[in-house]
Amino acid sequence: MGVNKEHKEFHAVDFASGWETPAGYPAGIQQKILSGALDETNRRGSRSRLLRFAPGVYTTRPFVHEYWEEVYLVEGDLTVGNDENGEGGTAFAPNTYASRPPGAYHGPFKSNKGCLLFEIHYFDPV
Repeated sequence: MGVNKEHKEFHAVDFASGWETPAGYPAGIQQKILSGALDETNRRGSRSRLLRFAPGVYTTRPFVHEYWEEVYLVEGDLTVGNDENGEGGTAFAPNTYASRPPGAYHGPFKSNKGCLLFEIHYFDPV
């Protein structure tokens, strides 16, 4: 099984359109798929996406999934490990990175001033 991404040369990314709130995320967190697709049911595929948080938005529970996830904080602030009220956790600044294997619990997350993340998600090859 190969990677399901098309060949794309450098091109401008349209930040004005194509954003959507992922299933299970609160309003104020949006994704923009840059390339690929992830089939969580059949555990295959890969995708690259931008994920943005509006200022003050937070999640209330940890996330866990069955695919690899690599995350780079491009701009803004991201706090990891806040409680259900958005309090506490560890704050991170731009130019920080995380790599998470399948099954790793992570989060919850919040952003005080908003942030932009670049993420890559993929399943192990069969």
